[in-house]
Amino acid sequence: MQKFSDLSILPYTREQLSLAGFSTPTAVQAAAIPQALAGKDVLATAQTGTGKTLAFLIPIIQQLLQQKAPGIAALVLVPTRELAMQVLDQYTALRGKKLLPGALVIGGLSERQQLAAIRAGARLVVATPGRLEDFLKRKLIRLRGVRMLVLDEADRMLDMGFLPAIRRILSVLPEDRQTLCFSATLEASVSRIVNDYMRKPVRLAFGSTLKPSENVRFRAFEVAHDSKQELLHRLIASETGRSLVFARTKRGTERLAKNLNRKGFAAAVIHGDRSQSQRTAALTGFQQGRYRVLVATDLASRGIHVQDIAHVINYELPEVAETFIHRIGRTGRAGGHGVASTLFTTDQRPTLRQLERTLGIRMERMGESI
Repeated sequence: MQKFSDLSILPYTREQLSLAGFSTPTAVQAAAIPQALAGKDVLATAQTGTGKTLAFLIPIIQQLLQQKAPGIAALVLVPTRELAMQVLDQYTALRGKKLLPGALVIGGLSERQQLAAIRAGARLVVATPGRLEDFLKRKLIRLRGVRMLVLDEADRMLDMGFLPAIRRILSVLPEDRQTLCFSATLEASVSRIVNDYMRKPVRLAFGSTLKPSENVRFRAFEVAHDSKQELLHRLIASETGRSLVFARTKRGTERLAKNLNRKGFAAAVIHGDRSQSQRTAALTGFQQGRYRVLVATDLASRGIHVQDIAHVINYELPEVAETFIHRIGRTGRAGGHGVASTLFTTDQRPTLRQLERTLGIRMERMGESI
C-alpha cells in the first residue's frame, strides 16, 4: 500500500482521510491496516511515534460503517487519560456525519457526561482499564456486542498494574471478536495476554523498539548541578518551537515550571498529582501554543502526541533505556525531525555511557555550550 487511496475501503472512509489530510501511510499503517481490514488479529510492535492510532482507527471506522447494529461495537483500551482523549479526538476528526460520536470512559472527568455519551448510542468507547472495570462492576455499561478490541500501548498498561482489570474486562467480551494489540515492547506479560486472548495474530515488527528514531539529533551536555537551570533556559531559548522537558519527580516539575515562568518562558506542568482539568488545560495550551514549554514526569513520555515538538530535554537522566526511548519519541515523529538534549553531571558519565551502549547510539558531547 503506497497511499491510503489504495486501500479497499468505502469511498466515504477514503474521503474522510483525504479531508483530514492523510494521504501516505507510515510503515506500521501500511502493514497493519490491510490485515485488520481482512478480519485478522494483529500484534504489532513498533517505536513510538509511528502512527499506530490511525492503524487501528481506520479498521474500526470501516467496521462501524459496514455493521450498523446498535450498541458498543468497538473498544479501545489505553493506559492514560490523555491518550484516551487524543484517540477519541482523532476518531472525531475522521468519523464525519455518518457515524455517531464516540464515548470516553476515564477517571478525572464527569461520570455523568461519559454515561450520557454511552446512552446516546456511542458505538466506539475509548477507555482506561480502571474506570471501565468500575463501570462494569456497577452495570453501567454493556460490552457483549463488541466486535473489535484494541489494546493500545499494551506494555505500558501492564507496567501500570492493569493486568487484573484487563483480564476481567476481556472475560466479558465476545470470544469471536477481532483483537488488535499495539505495544512498544513484547514483554512476557504482553505475551501472556496475546496467548490467552488473541487468535493466531499476524505478527508485525518494525525495527528495534530500543532503537531511537533516526530523525532525532542527540546531544549530551555535561553540566554542574548548580548550573542546570541556567543551561535549561539557554537550551529552550535556542529553539524556536515547542520544548518538552522531563524531570523525575512531581515536585521537580513544579519547581522547574515556576522557575521557567519567572524567567519569561510560558510553561505548563503535567504529573500524576494534577487534576484531570489541570492536565487537560496544560496539554491543550501546549498544543495550541499558549505554552511554549511543557514540564512533565514520565506520565508524558508515552500516551500523548503533540504535533511539531521541536525539542525534548532530559533535565534528569531516565532510570532505564526504554524510558529514554519513549521520552525522545515525542519529537521526530512520523517523518519529522527533532532534537533531544540530555543533561548530566560528571558523576553520571558512567550512567550515560551505559545508556548509549544499550541503545547503540553516541550522543554529541556539548559541554555547557550550545
